[in-house]
Amino acid sequence: MIKKKICMLGAFSVGKTSLVQQFVKSMFSDKYLTTVGVKIDKKSVAVNGKDVDLLLWDIYGEDEFQKVKTSYLRGASGYFLVIDGTRKKTLDTAFDLQKRAEAAVGSIPFILLFNKSDLTDEWEIEDEALEDLTRDGFTVMKTSAKTGEMVEEAFLSLAEKMLEG
Repeated sequence: MIKKKICMLGAFSVGKTSLVQQFVKSMFSDKYLTTVGVKIDKKSVAVNGKDVDLLLWDIYGEDEFQKVKTSYLRGASGYFLVIDGTRKKTLDTAFDLQKRAEAAVGSIPFILLFNKSDLTDEWEIEDEALEDLTRDGFTVMKTSAKTGEMVEEAFLSLAEKMLEG
């Protein structure tokens, strides 16, 4: 059995925990629970005919008072940078985390997840910005932890990228 560690990185309240819960348990809760430290979940998936155990490290959200400890990234095979499409400044936080993650663990696969696609009327991030990021070589996906839109696909896509490396 192949085991791969995935870290969920992003600002506070972008939906990291909700994405993990949607992927692992196919459920969504409107109750906001702040992650303290790190919460670890596991899900087994089949990727290109191989069984893979994904260890999902849901790390607390970063804000102006609390920086993510890069030691949580040790041993990671990949990570998600989760951005809240309704809060543009969470994109800046994601890029800051990406630089720190790369400094800590080197160049490993990651995907930019623009979460809350069910709330596109409230989005502060334009589609052009997403297209620019894609042109710049980033893998960009729009997800909704609430509806489940593109959640499974995102995790399987990252798992494939990790197995290629």
